[in-house]
Amino acid sequence: MTHANEGSPQTIAVLGGGSFGTAIANIAATNGHRVRLWMRSEKQAEDIRTQGENSRYLPGYALSANLTPVLDLNEAVSDADCVFVAVPSKAFRSVVEQAVSLLQPHTALVSLTKGIEPGSFRLMSQILHDLAPAHDIGCISGPNLAKEIADHQISATVIASYSQPLRARVQTMLSSQYFRVYGNPDIYGVELAGALKNIYAIITGLASALGMAENTRAAIITRSLAEMSRFAVRLGANPMTFLGLAGVGDLIVTCSSKLSRNYRVGYYIGEGDSLKQAIKRVGETAEGINTLRMVHEKAGEMGIYMPLASGLYAIIYEDKPIAAVAGQLMAGDLAQDVEFMGAGI
Repeated sequence: MTHANEGSPQTIAVLGGGSFGTAIANIAATNGHRVRLWMRSEKQAEDIRTQGENSRYLPGYALSANLTPVLDLNEAVSDADCVFVAVPSKAFRSVVEQAVSLLQPHTALVSLTKGIEPGSFRLMSQILHDLAPAHDIGCISGPNLAKEIADHQISATVIASYSQPLRARVQTMLSSQYFRVYGNPDIYGVELAGALKNIYAIITGLASALGMAENTRAAIITRSLAEMSRFAVRLGANPMTFLGLAGVGDLIVTCSSKLSRNYRVGYYIGEGDSLKQAIKRVGETAEGINTLRMVHEKAGEMGIYMPLASGLYAIIYEDKPIAAVAGQLMAGDLAQDVEFMGAGI
């Protein structure tokens, strides 16, 4: 497959005008690429055209003149060298279905969405493979709080793809003095890590609202990593991926920052809000809520031990008292500290 010269300016489409999609679009535009940001909201598009900022999701952050907001999908993707998809997981398939027939043969597709498709348990990269099997496919995941990226705080991410040329293209396309892009061929592990960590961000947010101590935070994050990797490896991921930016890096930042939507949902639930109230207060999609339900069901089907996820499920979906669930967790099976250290563990 032929590609555009990775060192020359490319035409890039970003589908989805949320905070992370806008941040990635702006990095590419600042690096000199021609970027079209596709969004559904005429008001958001007009704000970017007239004010040079995404006033809803990244207010106060100036956007590059190379970034053009568009409302027409065909205009966004028809001549794109690379399309980044940054829409919520529930809309991901329908948007990609509309876009695929408009693509050039050389166009690469990269997911920016951290989630799992309801019903099918398909990851976003798998949906891309299903719908565009002739195109190079990748995903980006890592400890990437959009507002910090927009503020040019030093950040790093992972581009995962089976295609080494695509990994190299995206690294060149997005790397800057404040944003470093690393490569990983384990697309399944990188993407699972990005989806799963949202569950544990809800847990730490909830625990923080209840006055969690630092020892408790360390225990929750560490056991979350064990639980995530145990689940992902059973589904075919490489456990070493979870020691990198997409695994432990993303988990730490998402479980520690109030900029994380999933953390805030958990925090508001810990303060006494219902799930519906917490989601309304956050005001953006918290992927971890839907991921929790799907992972709980899949873990049950496969017999995978996931006490933290099961405990959160009991609190959110079965109205179990938080204190009772915490007590059950402390009384659970005595497990091995580090996963994958030997046979029979």
